[in-house]
Amino acid sequence: MSVESAKSRLEQLLGPRLKFSRAELEQHGQNESIFPVTPPDAVAYPAGSDEVAAIVEICSAEACPIIAWGAGTSLEGHALAFQGGITVDMSLMNKVLELNEDDLNVVVQPGITRKQLEAELRHSGLFFPIDPGADATLGGMAATRASGTTAVRYGTLRDNVLALEVVLAGGKTIRTGTRARKSSAGYDLTALFVGSEGTLGIITELTLRLYAQPEAISAATCAFADVASCVDAVIEIIQLGLPVARLELMDTAMMRGLNRWDKSLDLAEQPHLFMEFHGSDSAVREHSKTAGEIVSDHGGSEFSWATKMEDRNRLWKARHDAYYAAKAMRPDCRVLTTDACVPISQLATAIMETVEDIEASPLEGPIVGHVGDGNFHTALLIDPESADEVAAAKQIQANINRRALRLGGTITGEHGVGIGKKSFMLQEHGNAWDIMSAIKRALDPENVLNPGKVVRLN
Repeated sequence: MSVESAKSRLEQLLGPRLKFSRAELEQHGQNESIFPVTPPDAVAYPAGSDEVAAIVEICSAEACPIIAWGAGTSLEGHALAFQGGITVDMSLMNKVLELNEDDLNVVVQPGITRKQLEAELRHSGLFFPIDPGADATLGGMAATRASGTTAVRYGTLRDNVLALEVVLAGGKTIRTGTRARKSSAGYDLTALFVGSEGTLGIITELTLRLYAQPEAISAATCAFADVASCVDAVIEIIQLGLPVARLELMDTAMMRGLNRWDKSLDLAEQPHLFMEFHGSDSAVREHSKTAGEIVSDHGGSEFSWATKMEDRNRLWKARHDAYYAAKAMRPDCRVLTTDACVPISQLATAIMETVEDIEASPLEGPIVGHVGDGNFHTALLIDPESADEVAAAKQIQANINRRALRLGGTITGEHGVGIGKKSFMLQEHGNAWDIMSAIKRALDPENVLNPGKVVRLN
């Protein structure tokens, strides 16, 4: 039993849809963090659920690692073949299978991207709200329990997946959940697989909640003298219960990077909030007025509004481009992107202590965040050839993780564990981490599904 034997059998199954070229392997060994290029031994392109099941059955029989691949945008090494094996690229499985407008749900294949789904729904009057910024696949988003800019109102992937089809180790296919909005029938297996990062099974179909397009949408930006005032305004907005749809923070360094990246923005280079309000015309007016008063009380500027669709799109594109804007601040750098999530009352402490860490280091580290739900990100810009800079970045990252736990939060609000966060799982979960390992052993006793990620098996 070996990888070579698995490749031979898979080539008989897939023909030219099993790829071996150096370019193909290196493409599937890339990542957007500081991990080295880690190519698999081959890349398989299944066209449907039956082929995924057949691939998994063959690889399980040959004890060959299997790594599911969506768009490759994950930041903690989730999709890298650290132990070799077969990467299963889901890009050919990118269709909407069923749109149930009356029930506000849609059934999709895992390889469809967020923007592709958005285009498919454009004329339905419905939308899928989870927006992590990157044009990730829905299967990858579910596997990492992604969220994004709209989570403050619409929740994360966990809250918006009704049902799944999953291929388990060995090749058995199961279905979890239904199109019904709730169930009390047994264990919640859907929730188990959402966030499992391909370590328990490969998702081959998703049933997702949809929402009606709001009657009115308005976006606004405002500036603050310092990050602390900005965060205090966020805390008051949330504690007051204002139903903001997006509430994003950019610090001074990030605003400087955004202005350089998109010179049409021309925003003040000081901490900013980007907000968006959804609802009826009257509700949007009322909620934005109240939010403006809170911002003013904390020394923020008047709102700069973006009510036309093209203006809102430009604003949120700038926010979604934050990673690339940060990277452009230092040509040829790599970005170690952290993410942590804390209770909203502890957000100011978490961010300000992180700022102090960065200022005491030799690094630049722009901060952005989905601060409406206590989640923030730090983009540490490093020279990967400098051992001192890599060490400084890893120390800041470790401090952020420990701080989040000290403040009652979590080491990751949406990026997931992969390899990058694994060393902190025991500190967050204690003995519960052993339960996760026991679940992994029960469902994947040969450890072929994305081995080395999330749990420890030794």
